[in-house]
Amino acid sequence: MKDTSHPQDPSQQAIEMKLNNLLLAHRDLDDVIARLAENQPVDQLQMQRLKKRKLALKDEIIKLKAVLIPDIIA
Repeated sequence: MKDTSHPQDPSQQAIEMKLNNLLLAHRDLDDVIARLAENQPVDQLQMQRLKKRKLALKDEIIKLKAVLIPDIIA
């Protein structure tokens, strides 16, 4: 039987902390994009840059989640 009361691996904790920071930044960018879209005229260049950054964050989030939860081959 496995003892689950021990603390997590420090590297796993670091990955989880980075993942949480990325998720927060992604959410914040989502809010900024929504507020920017409300203003007319919309600065298309700024909007494009923000969306590109948000997509890059999403890619990083997916990679970190893959590290934390590896695929299980059945």
